[in-house]
Amino acid sequence: MQNRDVIVALDFPTLSETLSFLDAFPAGEKPFVKIGMELFYAEGPACVKALKERGHRIFLDLKLHDIPNTVKRAMNVLSRLDVDMVNLHAAGAGEMMRGALEGLTRPDGTRPLLIAVTQLTSTDAQALKNELLIDVPMEETVLSYAANAAKNGLDGVVCSPLEAKAVKARCGETFLTVTPGIRFAGGEVGDQKRVMTPEKAAHNGSDYIVVGRPITQADDPVAAWNRARREFLGL
Repeated sequence: MQNRDVIVALDFPTLSETLSFLDAFPAGEKPFVKIGMELFYAEGPACVKALKERGHRIFLDLKLHDIPNTVKRAMNVLSRLDVDMVNLHAAGAGEMMRGALEGLTRPDGTRPLLIAVTQLTSTDAQALKNELLIDVPMEETVLSYAANAAKNGLDGVVCSPLEAKAVKARCGETFLTVTPGIRFAGGEVGDQKRVMTPEKAAHNGSDYIVVGRPITQADDPVAAWNRARREFLGL
């Protein structure tokens, strides 16, 4: 799978709205897409099947976080959906990560990419300290979570683009960085706290950028997707 790309976050409540959005793209253009909790909980595995049949690569963003056996069994179910990437919360620690890998690996040895969420891009330093009671700097927390994910065999992490370069330095260039919190220059930040433009994210070590509202709510979503790819991939 291509190791750098723009992933479009399909933050829609129904499959019909999702397909209507994707119908606007020219024939042959198949964006890498993210199915999150809202769409998956509303439509279930049928939404994954529909988009795979259309030829889309899929990041299934469910952020599993539970006891190791539960996560292992859930990942075994997700492994049958033929998605390209899934995730869990790094805060679940090593035993959970190893269980996830075991459950996700199919009998033939293949599996989707498995990445760990370090800290949500809506979390800032104040919330980290005062609400989560983590009394170390954000970057140090992210790097510690990333190193633990790498040690336990995961393929990469979800982090903000601000931390991507440091994650690469700690965990190696082949360790994937998937970065939400992407906004065009001058665009609305919304509920994101740690953000960066596509071009700056590319220079800061992001392998995949996840872009939602700047594309899905744009007046011309296809043009916005092309802009994101042009700025991130240098097309």
